Amino acid sequence: MRPLPPALVASIAGDATTLAKCWKATRRDGLVLGFTDHDRDIAFDGVTYAANSGVQGSDSEANADFAVGGADMSGALSSDGLSERDLAKGLWDDATIEVFIVDWSNPEARVAVDEGAIGEIRRQGAAFVAEMRGMAHRFDEERGRRFVASCSASLGDARCGVNLLAWTASAEVAGADGAALLRSAGLAGYADGLFRAGALRWTSGENAGLIQEVRDHRAEGAEAVLTLWSPPPFAIAAGDAFTVSAGCDKRFATCRDRFSNAANFRGFPHIPGSDLLMRVARQGEPNMDGGSFFR
Repeated sequence: MRPLPPALVASIAGDATTLAKCWKATRRDGLVLGFTDHDRDIAFDGVTYAANSGVQGSDSEANADFAVGGADMSGALSSDGLSERDLAKGLWDDATIEVFIVDWSNPEARVAVDEGAIGEIRRQGAAFVAEMRGMAHRFDEERGRRFVASCSASLGDARCGVNLLAWTASAEVAGADGAALLRSAGLAGYADGLFRAGALRWTSGENAGLIQEVRDHRAEGAEAVLTLWSPPPFAIAAGDAFTVSAGCDKRFATCRDRFSNAANFRGFPHIPGSDLLMRVARQGEPNMDGGSFFR
C-alpha cells in the first residue's frame, strides 16, 4: 500500500477533515492548468489550482489486468485556457491529468492518487465532460516498426528526410461550398491530388492554429478544390488564409516518383501479400522455390 504523509493522516483522523481533490492538466503544447473542487484556490509546486472552474470528478475505476480504467471530469467552460474554442481545436486531446488529494489547510500534506490522459470530450452548451483514461490505454497504441508494404514514416519527419517546406503552399479561401470543402485560386498551378492526405493549417480566421487532414484535392478551372476529412469547428470564410503541404499515400512508387526519396522508404514494398501466401503452388510454376520473386 502507498504510505500517506503523516500530516495527511492527521487530517483524515481529525473530527473534521480538510481534504480537497486537485487536478493538474498538462496540454501537449506545454500549458499547465490546475483545478480543484475546493471553494478556494490551492497552490503547490508552482501551480495554482483554481476553485472557480466548477470542475468535478467521478469515482475512478482501476483494474488489476491490462484493461483500461479511468474516470470522468466535468465542469464549466469558464476558466482561462479552458474554453470551447480550445476544446474544438483539439488542444486538450490527450492532455496529461494528475490527480491529488490535498489538505487545503496545509497543501504540503498531499498524495498523488491517479494519473491518466484526456480521451473523449463531450460538450453541452457551456459545460463539458471529459473522459480520463488510465495509463494502460498506452498499450493500445501502435509501437515499433511493422513489416508491411507501405511506408511507416510520416512525410517530412527525420526518418523520411523530405524537406516538407519545399512541398508546402500558402493560399487563401476564395469560397466555401460546404462545411468541409473550400476553393482557392492560389493553388491552381499544382497537379491534381498533390495535396491529398496532406496537412492543412489555418493561419487566419476563426480556425487559426487548427491543423486538418485533406481528403481530396482536384483542379477545377482556375481554382483548386480541397475537401477536408471533417469540418473545422468554425465556419470557413472567404479570405481565410492557410498553408497546405503535399500528401503521401505511403506507396513505394509515390516515394520514388514524386519525392525522389526511394532510398529513405521505410516500408517493405516486395513483401508477399495474403493472396500470394494462401495460393496453392503448382508443379513447375516459376518463383515457387522459396527464393526471391524479384531476382
